Amino acid sequence: MFRRLFDAPYLLLTLVSLFWAGNLVLGRYVAGHVPPVTLAWMRWALASLILLPFAWRALRQDYPLVLRHWKLLAVLALTGITLFNTIAYYALHFTPAINALLIQSTGPLMIAFWSLVLNGERLSGGQAAGITLSLMGVLTIVCRGDLDVLVHIRFNRGDVLVLLAMIVYGIYSALLARRPAMSQLGFLTTTLLLGVLFLTPAFAVERSFGEGFVLDTTALLAFAYVAVFPSVLAYLFFIRGVQLIGPNRAAPFFHLMPMFGSALAIVFLGEVPHLYHAAGYALVLSGIAIATIWAPGRATNATPP
Repeated sequence: MFRRLFDAPYLLLTLVSLFWAGNLVLGRYVAGHVPPVTLAWMRWALASLILLPFAWRALRQDYPLVLRHWKLLAVLALTGITLFNTIAYYALHFTPAINALLIQSTGPLMIAFWSLVLNGERLSGGQAAGITLSLMGVLTIVCRGDLDVLVHIRFNRGDVLVLLAMIVYGIYSALLARRPAMSQLGFLTTTLLLGVLFLTPAFAVERSFGEGFVLDTTALLAFAYVAVFPSVLAYLFFIRGVQLIGPNRAAPFFHLMPMFGSALAIVFLGEVPHLYHAAGYALVLSGIAIATIWAPGRATNATPP
């Protein structure tokens, strides 16, 4: 069953978007309750502890590759683990969900840009059309079918931070195509451990300035969710998805996050569904279909299994 799942890149990337949409909703919910660096540090520290018992043998086997490619692994850990999520959690203290969803929709464009700069990988016509169509679907959802909402959106420092986080994640996603030929568990666990190591000084500084929190049920459930679903599972699935179809073909799945985010808001926050939700979902799904069907084969510079 799990082998079939790991050979189904489109299902994997869909689940990634669902888990990361939940991460955004939860991050906004606990903003002010759990400090951003603390949330990020606990997320990756717990995820590392979950993976270590399963990844120990893989880490021993991959140790020579870690030594040989430590610079690339350090950059991947710094961008995808340490910086991206910490910046995003901090941004959610200052920006509303509609702004964050809209700016996160630049993910495919960031990935395409950095894939071109770092890997020389160009978008096909189908990929460009699919990204554009799915972006239109995202705009339909976040603007509630009214372009006047988009025109009058006010951006703040939180919005700038979300954009910075997406730039960083675009670099990480593009560099995944160069990752060493390590096992899935060995690669993810190595980058998580390095990410926690890089994040620890910022965690210590945040704690020294009195940024405390109450270890109540809300905090415990938040730590459990962010450690398992958007961390261990989502990163394993995303790494495997990029490995199978390349970063540019994986990029349009970022546009599922606003779709799932609005659905989660409907289910858990009691928001009322509207016709623009259905129209936006249809555009997003159509764009992803176009980008995946009318796209060239998997990127040749992606590391084979």
